[in-house]
Amino acid sequence: MRAHTRVRRSLVTTVTAVGAAALLLAGCAQDAADSPTKGTASASGDKAQTTLTVGVFGAFGLQEAGLYDEYTAQNPGIKIEQTSIERNENYYPQLLTHLGTGSGLADIQAVEVNNIAEITATQADKLVDLGKTPGVDKAAYLPWKWAQGTASAAKGGATVGLGTDIGPQGICYRKDLFEAAGLPSDRAAVGALWAGDWNKYLEAGKAYKAKAGEAKAFVDSASGVMTAVTGGSAQRFYDEQGKVVYKTNPAVRGAFDLAASFATEGLSAKLQQFTPTWDQGFANGAFATVSCPAWMLGYIQDKAGPAGKDKWDVAQAPKPSNWGGSFLVVPKAGKHAEEAAKLAAWLTAPAQQARLFEKRGSFPSASAAYKLPSVSGAQHPYFGGAPIGEIFARAAEGIPVTVVGPKDLVIAQNLADIGMLQVDQKGRSPQEGWEAAVKAIDNALDQ
Repeated sequence: MRAHTRVRRSLVTTVTAVGAAALLLAGCAQDAADSPTKGTASASGDKAQTTLTVGVFGAFGLQEAGLYDEYTAQNPGIKIEQTSIERNENYYPQLLTHLGTGSGLADIQAVEVNNIAEITATQADKLVDLGKTPGVDKAAYLPWKWAQGTASAAKGGATVGLGTDIGPQGICYRKDLFEAAGLPSDRAAVGALWAGDWNKYLEAGKAYKAKAGEAKAFVDSASGVMTAVTGGSAQRFYDEQGKVVYKTNPAVRGAFDLAASFATEGLSAKLQQFTPTWDQGFANGAFATVSCPAWMLGYIQDKAGPAGKDKWDVAQAPKPSNWGGSFLVVPKAGKHAEEAAKLAAWLTAPAQQARLFEKRGSFPSASAAYKLPSVSGAQHPYFGGAPIGEIFARAAEGIPVTVVGPKDLVIAQNLADIGMLQVDQKGRSPQEGWEAAVKAIDNALDQ
């Protein structure tokens, strides 16, 4: 999730249940004020023996899905209070400050995926090893997600972050625009157009343009393509030793150049994601496809509105890729570290992750949840009854263990908003865009 606040949207996630909306994500929508907001759950009112505090950013979903109420009902001696700061860019620096001083911390703190590498590298000694918490089963989680929350052997090897959700990607597409361009609209046939190769996605775009022209673009933005492609690479911006390698990593430059081709070939609507004009593009049918993590479904439903129902569908992406996700950590300096660890383990267990998906559309990071009916049987009526549980589980299980660096977000944002945007909107050459991005990144990283 490339931007700054966490926006969640309720999805219709089972064959029988229809969810309505609310906002998701670390960084993709218009934000409310950044003052903390609080919520409380208790089964025994003021008689609660222990109050556990949870610090999150945005509408994180745990409280909204009713998980706190369920836990306190099962544990009448526990009361849960949540504090939320809307924007992660304000939440995370405060978290680092509190970890540094050992004060002002909630018993449980949320961490966005783009920050987890810095947490495991610099703060692991201040956090509880949740991998040793009773009831936590490493085998129940996706290996790559577990690895992201685990410190290196040099830092003690503790699993300090338990994953809450992930962002496996598909390709959302407009069936009516595909049909008008003479392309198949059945999701299996659409997925077959580009199966196994992002270059085939480019070729499909060229075939689309040959019939559709430029009135309705093939993709929303070149940046969106780049994010999707880099999200499937085992090594992106850092190597395993923590060295910044994006400049020399062929996977990153290859993704940049491939995405730039969507701009230079006239296949892009030239929109910047998570802006009002991008939102309007969904409503106006300005583009035929968009790289689509699971959380994007609710966003599309919101922005395209009732008129888009049954026009949009979702197919498998060319290759497994991830965009987004978060973790829960438990500071050792918290007042109730042992009880907090138990709560964190329960909130991230497969059964609770499945309920979070059902209620809020957050795709589970626990692969053991994929066999549960609320995930395996999940369909989305807005997207033509697409079997979203099956589609995104398949994508999730194919995502490689990715090296995540402390400044991944800085690098990704500059590649997209400085480099690719110049190619897409200003007509600069891919080389000029790349050089502009490198200069901005070097300045940001003091290199």
